[in-house]
Amino acid sequence: MTDPKAMIQTMIALASASFGLVAALAWNEAIKATLALLGMGDDLAGLYSYAIIATVLAIVVLRLLGRIAAKIGGDAAFVREAEG
Repeated sequence: MTDPKAMIQTMIALASASFGLVAALAWNEAIKATLALLGMGDDLAGLYSYAIIATVLAIVVLRLLGRIAAKIGGDAAFVREAEG
């Protein structure tokens, strides 16, 4: 038989990933619209600006989540090699 606790944990992980994808797509559209308003929509500078903004945002969010996980006693999903 399948462990009910493992099944619930799997459902939570899948739901979290699904909502994360929806949020990422929403942010994607918001950032693209903002760059278009600034006149940097489809040119090369706009695409690089978008890539840099997305990368910095991802790093900030992952670092914050890692700190929160450490404070509550959990393990961060990403650990720097120097710390591991």
